[in-house]
Amino acid sequence: MAEGRLIPHHDEAIVLRTWPFHEADLLVSLFTRERGKVKGVARHAMRSRRRFGGALEPGTQVIAHYTERPREDLVRMDSFEIVWSPLTAPVDALRAAGLALVVEVVEEAMPELAAEDNVFRLAVAVLREMGPEIRSNPTHDDEKTVVMNGAPGEVGGQGVWVGVTYFCVWMCRLMGWWPELGRCAVCGLHLADPDLRGQDVWWSPVADGVTCADDRRPQSRRVSAAAVAESYRMAKMSLEQFMGEVESPQRASPPGTPKPGQELYRDLGVFAVAVLERHLERRIRSAAALG
Repeated sequence: MAEGRLIPHHDEAIVLRTWPFHEADLLVSLFTRERGKVKGVARHAMRSRRRFGGALEPGTQVIAHYTERPREDLVRMDSFEIVWSPLTAPVDALRAAGLALVVEVVEEAMPELAAEDNVFRLAVAVLREMGPEIRSNPTHDDEKTVVMNGAPGEVGGQGVWVGVTYFCVWMCRLMGWWPELGRCAVCGLHLADPDLRGQDVWWSPVADGVTCADDRRPQSRRVSAAAVAESYRMAKMSLEQFMGEVESPQRASPPGTPKPGQELYRDLGVFAVAVLERHLERRIRSAAALG
C-alpha cells in the first residue's frame, strides 16, 4: 500500500459523542459494526447541515462514510445517512438518560478499532426499544396516543427501565465481567442449590462477586432472589421477548407502587451498573439521572 493512500470506508455505526474541534469542526466518536470504535473530524459540521444534518445526535444509527489515511489517528468524516434517530419520537428526561447511558458505556468500555458485533447489535436493539409506547386511544379507535416511558401514573411505558437493565447485564456478560450469582464469593455456598432457592444475594461496590447474607461485606446491598432469577431469564431471551413479559398485564403493579420495570432496575439494574463502574474504574454519569 502506497504511503498516504486514502482508504474509503462505508459502515453501519452508532454516534457516541461529539466535541467542538477548531472553529467550525466537530470531533466525532463512532462505534462501527465492522471496525469498532473510530474517531474522526467532521469538517465544517457546525456551519453546514448538508452532509450530516441531524445525524450527529448521540445514539443515532447511521451509515457512515469516512476516509482513513494510514498512520493518522483521526479519520475524515465525509457524510452520514440516518438509519434510525432517537429524535423521531419525543425525548423526555428519563428516555434521554437511558439513551445517554447506552452510548456512554459503549464509549468507555470499547477500545479503539476493536469490532464487536454482539455489542453493536445489543446497543442498537436497546436504543430502539427505549422509544415511547404507541397505543390506540380507547375512545377513538382510529387515533394513536404516544405515551412517554416512565410518565407518572401511566400503565406500561417501561422501555427505559427494562432496556437499561437488560443492556447493563448483557454488557457485563459480553465483556466477561458478570459475576457468578449462584455462589457466595466468601464461603462458597451454592446459592443456586434447590434447597436454597428464594434466598437473596448481597453485593458491595468495593468487592467482586456476591455473598450470602451471613458474609455480607461493607456497604453491601441486596439483590432479591426474584431479580437473580430475572438475570437468568435475560440470558435466554431477546430484549423484545423479555420486555413483552415484563410489560404483560399479569405483572402490572397496583396504583402508587413502582412498575415492574422500574423495580427491576432498582434491584438488578443498579447492581449491573455498579459492576460496570467497578471494571471501568469510573462513575457512569448518566446513571445518576435514572435514580
